[in-house]
Amino acid sequence: MSDTISRFSDRVVNYVKFRPHYPAEVLSFLAEKASLTPTSVVADIGCGTGISSKLFLENGNPVFGVEPNEAMRLAAIEYLKEFPAFTPIDGTSTATTLDGASVDLIVAAQAYHWFDPEPTRNEFKRVLKAGGSAVLIWNERQLDTTLFLEEYEALLLKYANDYGQVRHENISNTEISAFYKAPFDSATFPNEQVFDLDSLKGRMLSSSYMPTENDPRFPALVGELQAVFAKHAENGRIRVLYDTRVYTSQF
Repeated sequence: MSDTISRFSDRVVNYVKFRPHYPAEVLSFLAEKASLTPTSVVADIGCGTGISSKLFLENGNPVFGVEPNEAMRLAAIEYLKEFPAFTPIDGTSTATTLDGASVDLIVAAQAYHWFDPEPTRNEFKRVLKAGGSAVLIWNERQLDTTLFLEEYEALLLKYANDYGQVRHENISNTEISAFYKAPFDSATFPNEQVFDLDSLKGRMLSSSYMPTENDPRFPALVGELQAVFAKHAENGRIRVLYDTRVYTSQF
C-alpha cells in the first residue's frame, strides 16, 4: 500500500470538487450526544481539503484543521478562506501539535481508517478537555440499492488498485469499541450526490485506489464508465446514494 499521507496528493482538485459533504443532521446528533455548541472548539484530524471542517465552521465553531498532506492542507486553506476561525495545522493523528486539554470535540471524517489506533487514542485523550468527545464520521456509498450502484461498484472492483485493503467499511463496530474503550453512540443519516458524466468521472478519480489519467488502463475505464452512465442516467444525471455514519464517545 502506498504511503497514507502522500497517496491523495494527485487527487486534490477532484477531491475538493466532487467528494460528498455531510448532512446537517450530524450537528443535531452531536449537540445531543457530544454536547456540541457553536462555541465548542473543534479539532478536525485528517481534515483533508476542508469539507468536514466547513460543516463545523458554518455552525460557528472555531476549527483546527490538522492535515499532514501539504497539497490537501493548502487546498483547505483556499477552500475555507472566508472562515477566519479555521486554523490549519501540519500534524498527524498521533502528533497533532495541539496543546493539551485544548479542544472540546475531535472529529475524524473519512480519515480514521488511515490512523494507527492506539497512539491516536493517546493523542486524542491528551488534547481533549475533560468531558470532551471524539467523533468518527464516514460517508459510505451504497453498493447495491440501485442497478447503477451495483454496476458502478463492479467497475471499481475491476479497475481499482488496493480498494479491498483501504475501504473504510473494513472498520467494524468491534474495532470502534476497542478504540473508544467505552460505550459509544451512533447514528446513520441519508446523503446523496447528483452527477453529470464529467462530475461522476471526477468523483471516481478522487478515490486514491483508482487509476489516474497516466495509467494505461484509464481509457478502458472511462469507456466503461461512460457506458454505465448512459445506461442508467435520467436527463443526463445520475444519483449516488450514501449512508453517513457517525460514532461518538468520551474517553
